[in-house]
Amino acid sequence: MSDMAVTDTFSASLERWREAYAKTPERDARFETLSGEPIEPLYSPEEPPPTVGVPGEYPFTRGVYPSMYRGRLWTMRQFAGFGTAAETNKRFRYLLEHGQTGLSTAFDMPSLMGHDSDHELSLGEVGREGVAVDTVADMETLFQGIPLDQVSVSMTVNAPAAIMLAFYVVAAERQGVGPAQLSGTIQTDILKEYIAQKEWCFPVDPAMSLVTDMIEWCAAEMPRFHPVSISGYHIREAGATAAQELAFTLKDGFTYVEHALARGLDVDDFAPRLSFFFNAQIDFFEEIAKYRAARRIWAREMRDTYGARKPESWRMRFHTQTAGVSLTAQQPLNNITRTAIEALAGVLGGTQSLHTNSFDEALALPTEEAVQIALRTQQIIAHETGVTNTVDPLGGSYFVESLTDQMEARAYEYFAKIDELGGMVDAVKRGFPQREIADAAFDLQTQIDSGERKVVGVNAFNEGGEDTTEILRIDAELEAQQVARVKQFKAARDGDAVADALDAIDAAARDGANLMPHLVSAARAGVSEGEIVAQLQSVWGSFRELPVF
Repeated sequence: MSDMAVTDTFSASLERWREAYAKTPERDARFETLSGEPIEPLYSPEEPPPTVGVPGEYPFTRGVYPSMYRGRLWTMRQFAGFGTAAETNKRFRYLLEHGQTGLSTAFDMPSLMGHDSDHELSLGEVGREGVAVDTVADMETLFQGIPLDQVSVSMTVNAPAAIMLAFYVVAAERQGVGPAQLSGTIQTDILKEYIAQKEWCFPVDPAMSLVTDMIEWCAAEMPRFHPVSISGYHIREAGATAAQELAFTLKDGFTYVEHALARGLDVDDFAPRLSFFFNAQIDFFEEIAKYRAARRIWAREMRDTYGARKPESWRMRFHTQTAGVSLTAQQPLNNITRTAIEALAGVLGGTQSLHTNSFDEALALPTEEAVQIALRTQQIIAHETGVTNTVDPLGGSYFVESLTDQMEARAYEYFAKIDELGGMVDAVKRGFPQREIADAAFDLQTQIDSGERKVVGVNAFNEGGEDTTEILRIDAELEAQQVARVKQFKAARDGDAVADALDAIDAAARDGANLMPHLVSAARAGVSEGEIVAQLQSVWGSFRELPVF
């Protein structure tokens, strides 16, 4: 079914938009230029192509809400996590005090890989590049004094995401906040891990089943929470092109939908709570076109291929993070400019939430000063530039619309190749997206090494004095404190309750039952993340990737 065949006349769409816009509250802001000229909520020709449409309506090319930032700004999230839960709690409070509107949690490597801090493989890595969370007690400390029914929380964790979600639910429960009151996102995108980030605990098939468990459980128990954030960010950071990021991310999303449908779920019961996470790279207009194409493709496929009936199921909402891989250790203050340009692309592309990288992140975890500059970058875009005063200010640009069409066409070319391989799961097992990304990364680095592609401060304009940037150093003592904390916690538990909880997890995994209720019970009993992962690995085994050359 073509878009033209199912699209009303544009005049009817525009009238519906006016009615919908009239019902949405506007921010307390003056919508005018610095010279005092009034700015209209939407600029549009009388009859644009049906693939462009109006904001808040299928195919959502121009944005997922009628009023976009005239009604409400994006959520400002700064990724944070280091050392112990207590240390990260202080950073969370600092960010909230300085105007951040949502929390975003970075976990350390042992937590991401399913190891407790006292595991031998965790030595030297505890709290180094994120916060160490081993037990529900750590999760309680992480959010101590932060009302979880009032703050949206994002958690970037994938292979053990179900376990961290269980810890979070129980930590909130002990605040007196039920699952239905919690809002936020947990990443959970395990296909992306096999493709790009390489942090896994289990083989592909049982890992996909665990993702589906989360989608099913959250649809029933956590209606305000996003159980999966389908992530192109790390695919792009691994070296993918914009078109590859778009295609592989969307195909991952469609695969999660297919698994949920195979479980017997109704698409409209879970699709509105699926969210996305994209990179904002330095090629300004290409990034904007990528976001517009993503919304359009998702809407079309959800409606026409997967039979979603609700517009909420067609609507792609996404978080954006500026490109970590674009940051340079050389002349790091240049990164402030890079981040501002990338953040502006995310805003003009219609993001729902945004993280801006700190200028020192190519050197270390960010200092408080660097984090504040990154947050102020978002606030300047929101409150000083005027780009939020009208909906989709770049809509109708010949260049942007042409790039959007090109990006969409490239995505469908990749979809066809993946389908020929038997779908995304089989393509991942055979290393197809991994090879495509490796080739793209090699081509890009070759261009940089040859000087064909200039990187300011690296292979061009690299004169200057010695860098004196102060960096954040993680106190090595924090690791010893965390190891002692988890050992003390384990020693004080009811051993019989822990054993019973692990037996229940083992039985559910062997029977193919939804694991989420058992993981929540295990969290209440004080079972650690590492113990749960080890129990599941005894049933499912582990995963070893075939090398890609």
